[in-house]
Amino acid sequence: MNSSCLDPTKESFDAIVVGTGISGGWAAKELCEKGLKTLVLDRGRMIKHIEDYPTAHLDPWDMPNGGEPTSETKKRMFKQHRTGYVTKEYRKHFFVDDLKHPYNEDRRFDWIRGYHVGGRSLMWGRQSYRLSDFDFNANKEDGIGIDWPIRYKDIAPWYDYVEEFIGVSGENLGLKQLPDGKFLKPMNLNCVEKHLKSKISEHFEDGRLLTIGRVAHITEGTKPGLGRSTCQYRNRCMRGCPYGAYFSSNSSTLPTAEATGNMTLRPNAIVYEVVYDDTKKQATGVRIIDAETKEKTEYKAKIIFLCASAIASTSILLQSKSDRFPNGLGNDSGELGHNIMDHHFHVGAKAKTNLFNDKYVKGRRANGIYIPRFRNLGGKTNVKEFKRGYGYQGGATRLKASELVAELKYGPELKEAILKPGEWNVILSAFGETLPDHNNRMYLDYDKLDDWGLPTVTFDADFGENELAMRKDMQEQAIKMLESAGFQDVEGFDDVESRAMGLGIHEMGTARMGRDPKSSVLNENNQIHACTNVYVTDGSFMTSAGCQNPSLTYMAFTARAANHAAEQLKKNNA
Repeated sequence: MNSSCLDPTKESFDAIVVGTGISGGWAAKELCEKGLKTLVLDRGRMIKHIEDYPTAHLDPWDMPNGGEPTSETKKRMFKQHRTGYVTKEYRKHFFVDDLKHPYNEDRRFDWIRGYHVGGRSLMWGRQSYRLSDFDFNANKEDGIGIDWPIRYKDIAPWYDYVEEFIGVSGENLGLKQLPDGKFLKPMNLNCVEKHLKSKISEHFEDGRLLTIGRVAHITEGTKPGLGRSTCQYRNRCMRGCPYGAYFSSNSSTLPTAEATGNMTLRPNAIVYEVVYDDTKKQATGVRIIDAETKEKTEYKAKIIFLCASAIASTSILLQSKSDRFPNGLGNDSGELGHNIMDHHFHVGAKAKTNLFNDKYVKGRRANGIYIPRFRNLGGKTNVKEFKRGYGYQGGATRLKASELVAELKYGPELKEAILKPGEWNVILSAFGETLPDHNNRMYLDYDKLDDWGLPTVTFDADFGENELAMRKDMQEQAIKMLESAGFQDVEGFDDVESRAMGLGIHEMGTARMGRDPKSSVLNENNQIHACTNVYVTDGSFMTSAGCQNPSLTYMAFTARAANHAAEQLKKNNA
């Protein structure tokens, strides 16, 4: 992928897209395909599909200590390391150095970031689920937060559009709380998962069921992009997929945008301000700092799309001050930076089973099982202890002893262990909805500046009473389902140390959509209420969180907003 050889400062752009991740890639593709000359900016380095995935083909024995993080890595990435998995030596290069990119915590927040072209689309979990009208109606019905300005019927065609382009494998179920989609053939459940599925259907009468995860992996045919082909079942996705089997900006939306001839891509461009013209009552462009030279530049365009991630886009808006917006662009409501949400998890149950000791699996399926939400959907599913609901991810694996005991990774013990499959282990890990709360916020600290002289982010957010009450049920129901299957050593868990926000890597809500400019930042088309040529389409627009992984929703809303922006531009130019 090549950036334009033209000088962007001397060009007139129709649109500027800030960020190249899940949302930014889609904004670039849609705007470019609609004929808009588009400047795409990313604060990080260039990552080229395939050639910049240096560890994609390495085995554990190809790396020191089997790829486990070194003491130096843990020191420099001490906040990224809280996840327990992103700092592995074969994937750490896609995540930030916490010493170079600091942030502050009034209350703990695990902000997991990747600063490069493609953003976290290279490392995401790829679970792809639609929100339903249970989600879009929830705030209004519960009297919590504010009402979404749209309903499922408004976004359903865009879910269709996105799924058909990126390639999502899964199973249609006919559930109101988890709408069906345009799916490729589902990946297979293994024998233990099929057994658990059968027993859940047999023992529970509240509509709960088990299915394979809906995941953005090509399981048949090809999809648009740079040679995208079917999944090879290597499960090395977070290193970058050289086959383009899972959806990423680098393999899919960005090359599609580039093919139009309308995209100019500029890496190492830290956007810190959207420029607002008080006379025109519109944004006229953005100001950037070169990440390497620290030179400042201003670019101009008719439309701005902020897709830098919930926290980064809101940081840019908070820094974008003018006479009209002294507290940040679009912050008339005072809600900018507030209502942070993230899914809470690391709670559920695990077990062992010897029911299928004569069975094994083939390949390394880059996916798990999913149990959709079955609480507070009406009738017998309603509970009094908490509002909203949760779903489960997880699955069954048969680990080798060499994967459990470090000392068996080498030598003659390894040779013997390879020939002896380990026992079956089963886990159900819940993901629960977090309610919007004005007191959960991020703000900027101008006394603590980063290496580029910009204010650092401070987090002041945590889960509330509703989430804590939900966690009890998450654990109890997981135990019951595993016990219903006749598994052994069933044990519930709730990792108290991992309850902090951010660890789900689903940060949302800091510039929420709404019907009323007095209580929201964006309108139903993702436009800033008082500056309608600025669109925000990453997780910051979310008005409530649902319990489903949100990336598919970001993509659908981005495609919808880009279509609206292109139509508005045509009207203005007519």
